[in-house]
Amino acid sequence: MGKRKLITGIIVGASVGGLVTLFNQEARDYAKDGLSGLKDKATDYIENPSTAITKVKDTVYQITNLVGDNADGAINAIEQVEKTVNKFIK
Repeated sequence: MGKRKLITGIIVGASVGGLVTLFNQEARDYAKDGLSGLKDKATDYIENPSTAITKVKDTVYQITNLVGDNADGAINAIEQVEKTVNKFIK
């Protein structure tokens, strides 16, 4: 029950905050530009689904490589700490 209230509160708060912000002309223009750009991208992806798939695939490869590189670096750092600790223990 508490989880439901929390999620409902977050959604209602974000919605009310967003509506209040739209009283500002700059905020309305920003939202309108963002939605227009989103519409253009969606239209482009609908017309060219292969482009969308290629972009998603490229993004997944980039994330995979980034995670792999960071994991290798972390393992290397742990191994160096282990060697240092072993030198002091001996």
